[in-house]
Amino acid sequence: MQNFFSLLKREFQIFWQNEILRVLFIGGPILYAVLLGYVYSKGKATDLAIIVVDMDQSEMSAKAIEMFNDDEVLNIKRVLFDKNNLSKIAIDNDANCIVIIPKYFQKNVLTKRYPEIVTFVNTANILTANFCSNAIQVCLGTLKVGVQMETLRKQGIPEKLLASEYEPFKTTFIKKNNRSSNYLYYLWPGVLAAVLQQVILLALALSFASEFENGTFKVLVDESPSIIRMMSIKIIPYLMMSFGVWLLYWMFTFYFRIPFFENLWQLTFVAGIFVLSVSFIGILVSIIIPNQLKATEILMVIATPSFILSGFSWPLSQMPGWIQGIANVIPLTHFLTAFRILIIENGTLSQTSDSIWNMIIIGIVCAILAYIALYFKKKEVLKNS
Repeated sequence: MQNFFSLLKREFQIFWQNEILRVLFIGGPILYAVLLGYVYSKGKATDLAIIVVDMDQSEMSAKAIEMFNDDEVLNIKRVLFDKNNLSKIAIDNDANCIVIIPKYFQKNVLTKRYPEIVTFVNTANILTANFCSNAIQVCLGTLKVGVQMETLRKQGIPEKLLASEYEPFKTTFIKKNNRSSNYLYYLWPGVLAAVLQQVILLALALSFASEFENGTFKVLVDESPSIIRMMSIKIIPYLMMSFGVWLLYWMFTFYFRIPFFENLWQLTFVAGIFVLSVSFIGILVSIIIPNQLKATEILMVIATPSFILSGFSWPLSQMPGWIQGIANVIPLTHFLTAFRILIIENGTLSQTSDSIWNMIIIGIVCAILAYIALYFKKKEVLKNS
């Protein structure tokens, strides 16, 4: 028994003396607990973007808009007076709902013609769609009761009969994009993109680090004196294999009967930029951290929470500013934004330009830093030889 406890003590000592194990086992849970705590710190979504199309421009429609403005969940990004280019405007403003108040709304309410307010709900993000549609329903329900009571009261109907009388207008909610609110369509692509990012990062973490550890970097320098050529040799195989993974994902959409058919070429172009951007992050870490295990661990720390930070499920706008800053230097954040616009919302490639440029900037910055780091590594190995 004494031997058992001495061995147990020895194991604790081995753990505590191993810096990597100590950081992973103690630092990892603390880091992610704090990070994810701040991600969901608001507890509920507020100031979600909506668009109101006020075709009536009456006192009653103005009252409805005022009620939307007063609701903490809703944030009116645009008030329009016609339905031209609604889909484009909705994507440009990242709108979760479009509320259409029809022409002659107030007149038809007062003459008991039972007009209809239609709300188009963008279910590309099921969570924000539910928050928005519930808030709009509450606002319109409150307006409906107020209008009903006031109108009937003016007609001299007794108070006890008011609740049994007519509704002044109808409210209809129409789902757009992911109409069935299917979680397979919603989460599956985002999680797979996160997996692709993680495997690329982990694979490229070993690219130069393995050369340094195995003492073969000198051979690589002798056979490929150009730094750009060395970086290309490390990246191109993973670009080719990533394209194979991309084709595999595409075939799975048929197997699972996922209706993603539009804008596939445009998305493939964006995916290529995404893979390049991720690859440059991977080789940068691999050059700076010349130890395979440590390089892999650092990239795991980056990759593991990236899906949650991307804003694909929980909106990025609901996170603290410093977390948004972290999310914006992760390529997955911008790729998933482009994916949602092109595939789920059926937008255009030009509407993803911000996401594309953000990934290009991340890639260029990491490529330049990797080039500089590799230049000094090459200089050092040539000097030593």
